[in-house]
Amino acid sequence: MEIRHLVITGKVQGVAYRVCMAREAQLLGVAGWVRNRADGSVEAMVAGTPEQVAAIMNWARRGPPAAVVEHVAVELGSGEFSGFERRASV
Repeated sequence: MEIRHLVITGKVQGVAYRVCMAREAQLLGVAGWVRNRADGSVEAMVAGTPEQVAAIMNWARRGPPAAVVEHVAVELGSGEFSGFERRASV
């Protein structure tokens, strides 16, 4: 299993980014979570096969139609996940 921590910046809050990412993750079979951050970015932890993780990272670089993604920072992640959830903002 591959796990990545993502921080997405740009116009990514108030555009249904979290809802759409959760839907896409479920379609792809990706586990993890997504949440808004106080600095205006969106943070996510994604886990799955290398192909699943690559697919959700490609989606993250586009986001939903109303989003304007400027950058996606990717680091190694950790944790155990059984599904994909939207978490409360931090």
